[in-house]
Amino acid sequence: MPKQSFLSLIVWKQRLVFWLGAIFVGLLIVAMTLLSEWAAQTYRILSQHYSWFRFVAPPFGLGFTAWMTFRFFPGSERSGIPQVKTALEIAGNLEARNQLISLRIALGKLLLPIMGLISGASVGFGGPAVHIGASIMLSLGRAVKFPPHYMEKGLIIAGSAAGFAAMFSTPLAGIVFAVEEMGRTLEERISSLVLTAIVFSGVTAYALLNSYIYFEDESLRMPWGQHWLAIPVCGIAGGFLGGLFSKITIVGGRLLKRSGLPFVVIAIACGGVIAALNFLSDGATVGTGYQQTKAILNSTAPLGISFPFLKMLATCATFFSGIPSGIFVPSIATGAGLGIDLAHWLPIAPASVMILLTMTAYFSGMLQSPLTSFVIVMEMTNSHEILIPLMATAFFATGTSKIMNPVPLYLALCDAYSTLGTSHNSVKN
Repeated sequence: MPKQSFLSLIVWKQRLVFWLGAIFVGLLIVAMTLLSEWAAQTYRILSQHYSWFRFVAPPFGLGFTAWMTFRFFPGSERSGIPQVKTALEIAGNLEARNQLISLRIALGKLLLPIMGLISGASVGFGGPAVHIGASIMLSLGRAVKFPPHYMEKGLIIAGSAAGFAAMFSTPLAGIVFAVEEMGRTLEERISSLVLTAIVFSGVTAYALLNSYIYFEDESLRMPWGQHWLAIPVCGIAGGFLGGLFSKITIVGGRLLKRSGLPFVVIAIACGGVIAALNFLSDGATVGTGYQQTKAILNSTAPLGISFPFLKMLATCATFFSGIPSGIFVPSIATGAGLGIDLAHWLPIAPASVMILLTMTAYFSGMLQSPLTSFVIVMEMTNSHEILIPLMATAFFATGTSKIMNPVPLYLALCDAYSTLGTSHNSVKN
């Protein structure tokens, strides 16, 4: 294939689609972020004014949201990352791919998580952002009739990673996520477009939101000594809890599938569990976890020793309900809560350091993606001073998690879509 000129109209059309598509994805994710905080706050206000609301809204709200999901937006359920990973392995079968990535699914992923938040669920937007980004970018490519080379790989990778970068305002983490979690080596002809699309999306979100969770603490230091004992402590503890979350998610999902219960019944039951957890935590488990994480990082609000465990269970129940929801942001809140607990029980390093290490560890233990885990925490919290400890903690956590779960979470979840033209063994992490 002859190399095209730098000034070629075709080349510039391709660049503009990647760049403008990435900016559009960034704008959508910003809107989702703002709406998510409004929705969670709406639930809290209604719960304070009407005591019955916190018990009625979760079961009925999740039941209705699950019915909407499977009736009108099939394929948009839960995180969305397994769908995107599976779609990457489908070649030459647009009908099968449309069941996993489409504008209809993107619309469901935009609206239904907000309904889940108003219902009091523990909803994350990381997975939905990835799913939306991939769906929009692929649809743009089809609209301008991109060649199959881009359609099959580059657009999906660029869109999914752009959504991830925009969700956390972290372009570097988006690039690492594209390579590590989506399981693809970027090909020479598309790598520059993919990378620039990720940067465009992340910068768009950062410019509008300023930052996501930005922790400015110039005292972050870990001089050699006993402080470094926090690395294995946080790594093992966070990795164990993150691995436990993954184990519960994988095994619980399989058991519910075998039960044959109607999905609406499962969602209502999960809503009842969430209502109980919200009551026990005094509402701390509601929402994405962004506000709780920010409070922990800035030491403005003690959330109680039980918070990380209740938040983890609320996220599990939300996942089992089947509504569109991610686990990234709730997992960061869970990790931060566990970190402040460890700092209280074993004060072997500054509390701020132990919180960041445990955030990294829980995230890494949950996904078994150590590079993405420490880069996203470092970039979100401006904690470059402790880069090496974050990196070491992530690998401790991943090793701990692998003892419990030989198969990473998203790879295991891809099994549910194996009949659409791929298999468990063909989807590589």
